[in-house]
Amino acid sequence: MSAHCEPEATAPASAPPPPVRSSPTIPAARRPALDWRLRFAGLSLIWGFSFLLIKVGTEGFAPLQVTFGRLLAGTAVLAVAMAMRRERLPRSARTWGHLTVAAFLLNALPFSLFSYAELTIPSTLAGVCNATSPLWGMALSVVALSEDRPTRRRVAGLGVGFLGVLTVLGAWQGFSGLDLPGTGMALLASFCYPVGWIYVRRTLAGTGASTLALTGGQLFLGTLQLAVVTPLFTSAPTAFPLLPTLCVLALGALGTGLAVLLQYGLVQEVGPTTAQMVTYFIPVIATAAGVALLGERLSWNTPVGALIVLVGAALTQHRPRPAAAVPAAAALATTPPDADTARLTRS
Repeated sequence: MSAHCEPEATAPASAPPPPVRSSPTIPAARRPALDWRLRFAGLSLIWGFSFLLIKVGTEGFAPLQVTFGRLLAGTAVLAVAMAMRRERLPRSARTWGHLTVAAFLLNALPFSLFSYAELTIPSTLAGVCNATSPLWGMALSVVALSEDRPTRRRVAGLGVGFLGVLTVLGAWQGFSGLDLPGTGMALLASFCYPVGWIYVRRTLAGTGASTLALTGGQLFLGTLQLAVVTPLFTSAPTAFPLLPTLCVLALGALGTGLAVLLQYGLVQEVGPTTAQMVTYFIPVIATAAGVALLGERLSWNTPVGALIVLVGAALTQHRPRPAAAVPAAAALATTPPDADTARLTRS
């Protein structure tokens, strides 16, 4: 989007988006030609298919190479967008220092964990694990964000959500047949997102830089981190098989680049509450794609547990309506952003 947004929007492109406030002093941008519902559907499909793309990418490349290619392609897309909009990267060394940490927590680490996880778990399970981010965010916000106190409904949502996680994992069977390291890495990846959002919220508020500039800088730093780490743990690929290569490029250009721009525009046009609803479509699409296109087997507890997780996640996002006496512009400017929901723009 062209209007300035709070830096919470620098969250990764593969994760559900944290609500972002638009400044009430910025005039509305020109309405895009493509209806927001079509862009919403496109964003849901892009992020839902990300887990399939990771799975196929790891069939031809090492997990760190998949992550590096993904970040490189995503950074290139944002660089073009910034050039077209004449956006400038932040100049403050302090801002770059905080963006380095954000890039690790929101991009380099979770992207790599998901790539390693999908070596041993189906893409459907990875997509469901990704949906637990709002639950982790709710739990962390109680500890880290003193102004974000939970209501009974949100606490109930947390309990319901983790009941759904246990259902997905088949806890009553003693997690029989489950690859625990792979599943653990996928859950840890989803946990990284709210940790990163809380860090961004505490350190990058009020920098004066636009969301697009902050996100572009974040992805650039994530790419640099992988450029340093990848050669230390992998050897250079000897071949570039067509399908895995295309999947990695699509994962970066679409899921980590274009998706950022789509989410960026949706938050501005229809608001964060509607835009973040994309979170609830991601595991559904990821499951359908994995079963239909990769032939992954699906036991009854995965979709049932995923549904329970989504119900719990929805409950954790409930907040009381602002008092009627508060002017709309003032409420928009003072209501804390929902840092414990999905990610804005990073897949």
